[in-house]
Amino acid sequence: MKIYSFVGSMEYEEQQYPLSLQQLLLRDSKLRNTDYVFGVVIFTGHDTKVIQNSTDPPSKRRKVEKKMDRVIYFMFCILFLMAVVGSIFFGFTTKDDLDNGVMKRWYLRPDDSTIFFDPKRAPAAAIYHCLTALMLYGFFIPISLYVSIEIVKVLQSIFINQDIHMYYEDADKPAHARTSNLNEELGQVDTILSDKTGTLTCNSMEFIKCSIAGVAYGRGVTEVERTMSRKNGPALIDNLGESPDRNVPIKGFNFTDERIMNGKWVNETNADIIKKFFRLLAICHTAIPEVDEETGNVSYETESPDESAFVIAAREIGFEFYKRTQTSLSMYELDPVSGDKIERTYKLLNVLEFNSSRKRMSVIVKDEKGKILLLCKGADSVMFERLAKDGREFEEKTSEHVHEYADAGLRTLILAYRELDENQYKEFDSKFSQAKNSVSEDRDTLIEEVSDKIERNLILLGATAVEDKLQNGVPNCIDKLAQAGIKIWVLTGDKMETAINIGFSCSLLRQGMKQIIIHLETQEIQSLEKAGDKVAIAKASRESIRYQISEAAQQLTASKGTPQQAFALIVDGKSLTYALEDNTKNMFLDLAVRCASVICCRSSPKQKALVTRLVKSGTGKTTLAIGDGANDVGMLQEADIGVGISGVEGMQAVMSSDIAIAQFRYLERLLLVHGHWCYRRISSMICYFFYKNITFGFTLFLYEVYASFSGQPAYNDWFLSLYNVLFSSLPVIALGVFDQDVSSRYCLRFPMLYQEGVQNVLFSWRRILSWMLNGFISAIIIFFFCTKAMEIQAFDEKGRTAGRDILGATMFTCVVWVVNLQMALAINYFTLIQHILIWGSIALWYLFLIAYGAMSPSFSKNAYKVFIETLAPSPSFWIITVFVAITTLIPYFTFSAIQMRFFPMYHEMVQWIRHEGKTNDPEFVAMVRQVSLRPTTVGPTARLAAKDNDLRDSVTNHG
Repeated sequence: MKIYSFVGSMEYEEQQYPLSLQQLLLRDSKLRNTDYVFGVVIFTGHDTKVIQNSTDPPSKRRKVEKKMDRVIYFMFCILFLMAVVGSIFFGFTTKDDLDNGVMKRWYLRPDDSTIFFDPKRAPAAAIYHCLTALMLYGFFIPISLYVSIEIVKVLQSIFINQDIHMYYEDADKPAHARTSNLNEELGQVDTILSDKTGTLTCNSMEFIKCSIAGVAYGRGVTEVERTMSRKNGPALIDNLGESPDRNVPIKGFNFTDERIMNGKWVNETNADIIKKFFRLLAICHTAIPEVDEETGNVSYETESPDESAFVIAAREIGFEFYKRTQTSLSMYELDPVSGDKIERTYKLLNVLEFNSSRKRMSVIVKDEKGKILLLCKGADSVMFERLAKDGREFEEKTSEHVHEYADAGLRTLILAYRELDENQYKEFDSKFSQAKNSVSEDRDTLIEEVSDKIERNLILLGATAVEDKLQNGVPNCIDKLAQAGIKIWVLTGDKMETAINIGFSCSLLRQGMKQIIIHLETQEIQSLEKAGDKVAIAKASRESIRYQISEAAQQLTASKGTPQQAFALIVDGKSLTYALEDNTKNMFLDLAVRCASVICCRSSPKQKALVTRLVKSGTGKTTLAIGDGANDVGMLQEADIGVGISGVEGMQAVMSSDIAIAQFRYLERLLLVHGHWCYRRISSMICYFFYKNITFGFTLFLYEVYASFSGQPAYNDWFLSLYNVLFSSLPVIALGVFDQDVSSRYCLRFPMLYQEGVQNVLFSWRRILSWMLNGFISAIIIFFFCTKAMEIQAFDEKGRTAGRDILGATMFTCVVWVVNLQMALAINYFTLIQHILIWGSIALWYLFLIAYGAMSPSFSKNAYKVFIETLAPSPSFWIITVFVAITTLIPYFTFSAIQMRFFPMYHEMVQWIRHEGKTNDPEFVAMVRQVSLRPTTVGPTARLAAKDNDLRDSVTNHG
C-alpha cells in the first residue's frame, strides 16, 4: 500500500466519479466551502495507511557505546584468564596438599574434604574453583555502568531541552532531544548534511521580481546580492537600489516597481500580457481564501509558501482572488479602461496537480466569454520545451532573466498559457476522466500521460522570482562550524546558480575558494539528448562523470605543493545520479571528502538519503543530517544523528529526527557546547567506571592469590553488594551530568576545542588502557600496603593480630577513599552537588560500617563492631588509609602527564582559556586565539591557519 496515493471510484445517479487524495479526508482535516458531505469511514485500525506503511525506526547505536562493548568483552577475557590461571594453580596446589599423609594446607582438611578441596579429585576441584572465581571476580565487569549511563543521558537531555539559548521565542519552540541515546555523538560530528529550503532559509517566500514579456520588473535587492556586493566592493551597493519601504510590510510581498504598481501597469506597452500574467497567478493555484468579516481583509491558506506569495502578489497588483468553490474561482480584477475593480468568475474545469516528477501545475478554466484557458506554471527545465513555435517570442530574454534571478539566489517559475477549443477540451476531458476513474496501480501514470499531451504548445508570459531569506545567524553558525573542523554539505533541489549564490551568502563558499563543478551540460550529451538515444546518453554521461571526477582529483593532488587553497565541490542532480552508481561512488566520495564544502543541486529525496548513506559508510565517521520537510526524512534516518527543524513544512522531519530545534543557528550551540560537554562527560565517566571496578575487583584476585586460591572473598557480602550502589556510583553520575572543561562561552569562542571529540581523544584505546592500568596499580598498592602493614606485628595495644575481618574492612576503606579521591582529581568543574556526593560517599561508608556493625552478629557476621572496637581506636588503621590514599595518586598524575603528549595543543588551549587575562603578552594572546580557530585535523577543511609550526612553537614557549 502506498501512503501518498489513493485510487477509487464512486457511482452516484448512474454516473461515475473518480476518487483520489483530494476526496480523502485525513485526521484533523478541515472542511471548507460546503455545508455537508456524504462520506464513509475507510482504513481504520490496523488497516490505516500509517500502520500498513510503518517500518521499524532505524537502530542508531553510538560509536562510544560500540567501543564500550568491545572494552567489556576485553575485560571478560581478562576475567576468564584470571579465573583459568587461578584454577590451574589451585588444581596443582590441591593435588599436592596430601603427600604421604602429610597435609600442607592442614586447615582445609584435605584428608577429609569435599570435592572442592579433595586432592584425589584435583581436576574436578579446579573446575569448580574456576566457576567460583568467575562469580567472585565478576566485580571486574561494570554492570551498573549501563544503568548509570542511561540516568546520565536522560539528565543531559533535560539540560538540552531546557537550554534557554536554544529557545525560539517567535514560535514558542524549545530544543527537544527526542532520544537520549546519541548525546555524546553530538560531540563527534565530522560531516553535516543539510537541506537548504526551510533549513538554511526561512521557507517564507517573498515575491520580489518578475519578468513579463521579456521585460524585468522589480527594484528589490536580495540578501545574496547584498552579500556579493559587499565582497566585490562598497561602491557596488549604491547601484543595487533599495528594497521597498512601506509603513505596513506585507508578508510574502517585497516587490516594488513604479512601472506596474498602483495600477500603472495599464500604461505599459505590454499591458495585455501583464494582465494575463497576474491573472494566471490569481487563478492557477489550490489556495483557499479566508475573508475577515470585520475588516474584509482576505488571507490565504496554501499548500506551499510559494503559492501564498503568488496570490498575494496578484492581489497587490490588482487581481484579488477572494472566493473559491468546488467548480469556480472569483476575483476582483482591475479594469484597464475604467480603472475600477470588477468582479470576474471563472469556471474551474480541471486541476492538473503539481508533483516532483511533473515539476509543474496547470488549471483549465472557462471565462465569462466562454473561452477555455489552460494556465500553467512550472520549472524552466520542463516549461521551455513545451512552448509553441509562435509562443517563444520572449524566450531568450526570459531565460536571461531567469539566470540573473538564480544568480541573485531567487527561486523561479515559468508562466505560460494556451487557449483550447471545445473539441480539444472534450477530447482531453474524456480521456482525463477515464484515466481518473480507472482503479489500477498505474492510474497516476495514465493521468500524467493525458496531462502531458494537453500541456504543450504553450505561449510564454514570463517568469516569477521569489526570495527565501536566510534564517538569522546562519552565516555565523556555518563559519563557526567550519572553524571547528566540521565539513558541511548542502543537498538542495534548487538550480545550481541559486545554490552557489546562497552558498556565498551563508559563508559556505568563500572568496578565493576554488570551485569544482561536475555537470552534464556538454555539447556531446546535449546532441545525444536531441537524438533521443537513451542508451548512448547514459553511457556518455557515465564516462563524462568519471572523467570529471578523475580530473578534479588530480587537480586537488597537484595543489598539495602549492600554498594552501580550499576547494568546493558542486554537483547537479543528473550528475549525482551517475556519481552514486556502484562503480563510481567511491571515486566521488574520495573527491568530496577532500573538499571544504560540497553542494549537491537538484537533488531528489532519494538522492539525499543515498548521499548520506555513502558518507556514513564510506568515511566511518559521525554524520549529522538536518532538514525540515518530508523530503528530508530519508536523509535524517540514514545519518548517525538526525536533526529536524520545526518549520513551516509540517512535523514530518521532526517526528523522524533524533533532536528537534527551531532554527539552524542553534546547531552551533547544540554541537560546540552540549556535544562537546556530553562527549567529555560520557567518555570520562566510562573510563572512570573501568578504573574503579578494576581497583576493587583486582584486590579480590590478589587476596585469592594470597589465600592460596581458596575461593574466600576478602570482603563481607554486603560490602561487595553495596560498592557499586552506594560508595562509588553517585559521584560518577555527577561527573556525567555537571562536569565542564570550559564554560559554554569559551566553547563557542574557541571552536577548535570541538576536535577533541572528532579525533576521539578521550575515548581512545590508549586512554582506556591507561585508566585500566591505573586501576591495576591502585589495587596492587592497596593490597600490599594493607597486608604488609598488618601481617606480623600486633594490630592494637592488646597484642592482637589482624584477621580477615580487619584486613577486609581496612582494604575496603582504602578502596573507597582511593576511588573517590581519584574522582575528585578527574573533575574539572566542581559544584556543591559534586562535593556532597564525593565526600558524602566516603562518610556514608563509615556510617554504614558503624550501623551494620551494630547489628546482630548473625546478620553482620565478620563485620560485627569491627569499626568501633577494632579499627577506630587503632592508629595503624588511619595511618594505612592516609598513606595508601596518597600513594595511589602518583599513578594518576603520571598517566595525566603522559596523556598531555598525545594532544598537546588541546591542553595548551584549555590551560590558557582557564587562566585568560593572567598574561600581559599581546602576541601570545593573539597567537593562541588564532590557534583556537584552526582545527587540528588534516585536509583542506582543517587548513584554516597557515603557520602551524610557528604557532605551535610560540604557544609552547609562552606556555
